Amino acid sequence: MSLARVFLDNLLPVMLLAALGLLLRWRLRLDPKPLSQVVFYAFSPALVFQLLLQNPFSLSDMLRMALFVLVLLAVMGTLGWIVARLTRLTRTMTSALILCIVFMNAGNLGLPVTQLAFGTVTLAWASVFFSTTSLLSNSAGAWIASVGRASPGKALVGLAKVPAVYAIPLALILHSAGATLPRLLQVPVSLLAGAAVPSMLLLLGMQLSGKGRRDHVGLLGIVAGLRLVVSPLIAWGLTAAFGFPPAAAQAGILEAAMPSAVLNSILATQYDIEPEFVSSAILVTTLLSPLTLTPLLQVLH
Repeated sequence: MSLARVFLDNLLPVMLLAALGLLLRWRLRLDPKPLSQVVFYAFSPALVFQLLLQNPFSLSDMLRMALFVLVLLAVMGTLGWIVARLTRLTRTMTSALILCIVFMNAGNLGLPVTQLAFGTVTLAWASVFFSTTSLLSNSAGAWIASVGRASPGKALVGLAKVPAVYAIPLALILHSAGATLPRLLQVPVSLLAGAAVPSMLLLLGMQLSGKGRRDHVGLLGIVAGLRLVVSPLIAWGLTAAFGFPPAAAQAGILEAAMPSAVLNSILATQYDIEPEFVSSAILVTTLLSPLTLTPLLQVLH
């Protein structure tokens, strides 16, 4: 399959939906925050819950994917810290750099691309990846952003507000017991889950407003290289070490290759750690991602 065909079949459709979100915000002056809250509190946890509940693999396999994500993010965080030390960055810039390098857009972009490219089985593996990164970005990510200023109590309170904290273990318990939801609950969960992917893509476009500065061009290049190239290469090696089946390997490598997460911008703004740089990193890595994702998809197929 040619690179052009891979791009047209797997990336262009999701990019068109994201472009529609950008157009809607520009023309109608829409605020992305309400949609972001609906996705975060309703659509996304419903999708993760449904995928985990209906997935065809064992609990031990899911825990293995979660461990894979932990190792991958730890390695990327270490690389970010080394870069920060070598370039003698300030504490705030160090936190911003590590956030952009470690946490990828596994939800808004990763899940739709995975679904379109590889189908439901690989998407189920990707949902475990996304669930793990969601928990970590809302806990460890907040800690990184606060540079250790947040107390353990505040971190726990923040984690308790993440819907996935409840959706994930509940789905795993029901899955282990072989239970199914009654139709009264199955239908609304399914409807919410079905709205997740298109809403995520519209939200991605709305959040990529083009804001940001052109400062720190060199650092932005480092972030792009580590996030889009080094991360999937490390993931590729880790999938072999973890002995993943093909579908899990596809999910792990593809999700690892996603651009910086939009959530990083929210964290950077909340904790005032170079929000302009973080916004620029999200924009740059997202715009460059088709150049790296297209050949990667061809190889993974």
